[in-house]
Amino acid sequence: MKKTTAFSIAMAMTAISASASDVVLDVWTARIGAKIPATMYGIFFEDINYGADGGLYAEMIKNRSFEFPQNLQGWRVLGDIKVMEDGPFFRNPHYVRMIPSGHRDKATAIENEGFFGVSFEKGKKYRFSIWARVPDGGPDKIRVELCDPASDIDWTDMARAQITIDSGEWKKYTVTLEPSHTAENGVVRLFLDRDSKHPVDVEHVSLFPVDTWNGHENGMRRDLAQALADLKPGVFRFSGGCIVEGTTETDRYQWKNTVGPVENRPLNRNRWEDCFTNRLAADYYQSRGLGFYDYFLLAEEIGAAPLPVLNVGMVCQYQNNPEDHTPLDSLESYIQDALDLVEFANGDVSTKWGALRAEMGHPAPFGLKYMAVGNEQWGPEYVKHLAPFVKAIRKQHPEIKIIGSSGPGVDDDKFNYLWPEMARLGVDLVDEHYYRDEDWFLGNATRYDSYSRKNPKVFAGEYACHPKGNKRNLYKGALSEAAFMTGLERNADIVNMCTYAPLFANVNGWQWRPDLIWFDNFNTMLTDSYEIQRLYSLYKGTDVIPVTMNGKPAAGKEGQHGIYASGVCDSNADSYIVKVASRPLERL
Repeated sequence: MKKTTAFSIAMAMTAISASASDVVLDVWTARIGAKIPATMYGIFFEDINYGADGGLYAEMIKNRSFEFPQNLQGWRVLGDIKVMEDGPFFRNPHYVRMIPSGHRDKATAIENEGFFGVSFEKGKKYRFSIWARVPDGGPDKIRVELCDPASDIDWTDMARAQITIDSGEWKKYTVTLEPSHTAENGVVRLFLDRDSKHPVDVEHVSLFPVDTWNGHENGMRRDLAQALADLKPGVFRFSGGCIVEGTTETDRYQWKNTVGPVENRPLNRNRWEDCFTNRLAADYYQSRGLGFYDYFLLAEEIGAAPLPVLNVGMVCQYQNNPEDHTPLDSLESYIQDALDLVEFANGDVSTKWGALRAEMGHPAPFGLKYMAVGNEQWGPEYVKHLAPFVKAIRKQHPEIKIIGSSGPGVDDDKFNYLWPEMARLGVDLVDEHYYRDEDWFLGNATRYDSYSRKNPKVFAGEYACHPKGNKRNLYKGALSEAAFMTGLERNADIVNMCTYAPLFANVNGWQWRPDLIWFDNFNTMLTDSYEIQRLYSLYKGTDVIPVTMNGKPAAGKEGQHGIYASGVCDSNADSYIVKVASRPLERL
């Protein structure tokens, strides 16, 4: 086998079709084609379905800085509580003043409901922190408790700690809580000491599990981040998606508001707030505690190339008119945001944004190589908006590969218009999105066999099979995705990366399905689609090689790139791992 140019595999097809006869696959190991890029299989994160706050981001307190439009949303209050707005963090100016009742039998307290409950487990440790002061000089005391109102267990037996506020200036105080019982729908309570003589001001009330991903203090849920790491993704696209666009210019995603001290990152209204199918989403905001620094760090830790998506000066086109977009002569700040992001990710520590990265804990550059500008935009207005970005990035950072959009469809007028325009602008990759049924995925396993090899490369940036009549995670849908992905890998010379979407969904609050990973406050539930993604990512080929079936191309047409399959090729190997094209799968 080592010295031959091909080897044959006899495959009994009776398991696929009772009428099918035996076939012979010839794998032509000496005819090595395109390399399979390391970025071929990746992940895409967007804060949809409570994917960030209440999900991957491990913060357990909702509205921790009292910045929701209803400042005490997510909180219950007891006694004399006043919302103030001259706090220490100029982007988050609100805080709460807790005023003593003056009587030992009257309490002053606030209670937080968390995200679908404050869920804590017996024996695990939780880090509670708070910024506080005694404006009259103090000192004074507050008490924090983890409680389960539905339990018959004495709340004093759960977890509690007393904190002495010893300054008239704002300071951060931290204690560790270790509950003696498990609660799924618990709460966090903060009491002013009954003997208090002074008001106490509190701001940025926070609770994290100590055991976060890699132990980061402002960290991610270990189980959810581990599920991403287990995929061994080659690329990590963030942070959207439609939230990059925003419903309006004001609530678009701005990366500069997501870096620096977490206490001073301003709240943002979530683009998906009004799109829930199973609950009112009036409390769906972005704390931005999970920001661009955190995304870059996660990408590095799981071995994925970071791929940020930036706003191109356009709001969501489904929800707005052309006149709602930023005028072409007012794009300077948007373009500067893109250039500054490269500096933040890769710049020397002597630069403004490189210094901030170092201050946040990462002096070494993150090695940014890719940047997407715009998400699912379409039409001449997108092309006109994108052109000055391409020009500026090419001039200052020619090493950055630019990704443009082909719109929301896969074969409509928007798509057909944009591909030639993206080639004309000279982008490096074009982002295609597919949310179709199983027949489409099976029928498009050979989609890229006939794509021109002279155009930009393809990035399958969002895809998922939506089974007919029932948009759920089904085995048949996952199998259809597998057939399609075989075609992606077989055409690795033109398709360089792909990412399933959406990534996460909270079972208690979701807007969209199917999704790759479902979760609640305690559990992670991996889908069939997840297992397909992991299978392909862990066992992707190294090279594209030709495969014939009974002497004819196994996929595609003679003379096209579709005659290739992907394999792990080594001239000294005794065997080969081969993923063959999806013709047989179409019979399932």
